[in-house]
Amino acid sequence: MAEALIIDDNRTTADALSQMLNVLGYKTRLAYGSSAAMSILGSGFTPRFICLDINMPGVDGIEILAYLRREPNLIPVPVFVITSDDQPETRKKVMKLGANVMLIKPATIDALEGALKKVKVLK
Repeated sequence: MAEALIIDDNRTTADALSQMLNVLGYKTRLAYGSSAAMSILGSGFTPRFICLDINMPGVDGIEILAYLRREPNLIPVPVFVITSDDQPETRKKVMKLGANVMLIKPATIDALEGALKKVKVLK
């Protein structure tokens, strides 16, 4: 079973995403915030894909996305930005930084499935 990484400081949101991805056939690791995410990513773990929140305290999702796109082993990992920030500037910024898909919260299982198919992660 492929493993995804969910990075979100909101536990309810992260847990809901995890449950939806489990239904779609994915095992997940949860990082409840940027510090936990950096610890997991720094351990050498390379996920099949990443679901990333933008608005988090401390190091935000934009900074994490920039990090992901600088690290050679993480560059090819698809990143799904899942955020409540539906501003055109935010969409432009995350896509320019290398996000594969941007979904607006609350993400539905259909939206996740569509995103997975778009980047050919879901067969």
